[in-house]
Amino acid sequence: MSLSDTTCKAAKSKGKPYKLPDDKGMFLLIHNNGGKYFRFDYRFEGKRKTLALGTYPDITLKQARERRDEARKQVSDGIDPGENRKAVKQSKAEASANSFEVIAREWLAKKCNDKSDRPLRLLSYAFKCIGSKNIDEIKPIDLLKCLTHIESTGSVYSAKRALRVYSNVFCYGAATARCEGDITVSLKGALSVHTKKHFAAITEPVKAGELLRAIDGYSGSFPVACALKLAPMLFQRPGELRAMEWTHIDFATKEWRYFVTKTQVQHIVPLASQVVEILQELRPLTGHGRYVFPSERTPNGSRCISENTLNGALKRLGYGKDEMTAHGFRAMARTILDEVLGFRVDFIEHQLAHAVRDPNGRAYNRTAHLEERRRMMQAWADYLDGLKAGAVIIPFNRHTI
Repeated sequence: MSLSDTTCKAAKSKGKPYKLPDDKGMFLLIHNNGGKYFRFDYRFEGKRKTLALGTYPDITLKQARERRDEARKQVSDGIDPGENRKAVKQSKAEASANSFEVIAREWLAKKCNDKSDRPLRLLSYAFKCIGSKNIDEIKPIDLLKCLTHIESTGSVYSAKRALRVYSNVFCYGAATARCEGDITVSLKGALSVHTKKHFAAITEPVKAGELLRAIDGYSGSFPVACALKLAPMLFQRPGELRAMEWTHIDFATKEWRYFVTKTQVQHIVPLASQVVEILQELRPLTGHGRYVFPSERTPNGSRCISENTLNGALKRLGYGKDEMTAHGFRAMARTILDEVLGFRVDFIEHQLAHAVRDPNGRAYNRTAHLEERRRMMQAWADYLDGLKAGAVIIPFNRHTI
């Protein structure tokens, strides 16, 4: 007697497993716990085997019969449906292990020395488009579509950085025998030419004093207010400042040590007493987390403030991107420290985390002129306090400090 939906629905547990037969080797197995499972008995190469077809009512009686008929056809074609299912499952598992996203995340975990989330952000759009695709099936045109999308957002430079990240992923995939090689080489010249832009900056002392007074009156969140106050005193790249971590700050030595994103070389920033005071005020609020300036939009402060936060804060103060940017604090310090305060250019360049070489052409190490730079950073913070207070600008003797 064939099964019916009514029979399947009415079947109850009897304390031990039992079967309700259907046609052509299919039956409904009822377990002790009341669970109902469609099964198909078949013979292949002289051996009796059973294939699971699904759980009732997750699949209907009609669907179970369709699966049975498909399995019967495989048997007649000389294919073992049970072994075929295992092979398909294995193939899917291998395809998943060879997907672009899986390999990219492996590379991020094992090979990427960048402690920020920048590489992951550069990969995020690619994950949406080709993340599940087998890396060996990805074509250059697939990558180009991802890159042109990034370009269309107005960031040619980010597209070029993303291309370098993609290249690293494919090189890692080739090294782990999951793709033939780096297909990004064929994209050379496919992206727009990046034109280096100069960031707007205030470099005139009196106007700098006006800006510092405006920053003191910022009414936004306290962490952002602190970041704004520290930006001119530290004059590091905005990306490095916003990603500042508490573990990188040594209050005993009054130093901030971090690895420069561009070069992966450790950089030392001596902290003036004013900087330490601001950090100590902020510490009770954000010191329990990783970042000094955590984003309010992420749970538990798992990310730092965005790259637009400081520029947005400056805009709220009335300084548009054509007048002053977060990056502009570097130009402000570079100009005034040299032209007004008379500090040696190599001290300034070193503190900007630029590559500085000695007279023999060798790169200075990270501790070069550290005490001189420490005095410079304190003098700079004191000078900014004077500007903020409207003090008269008196230049130092040039290049004697």
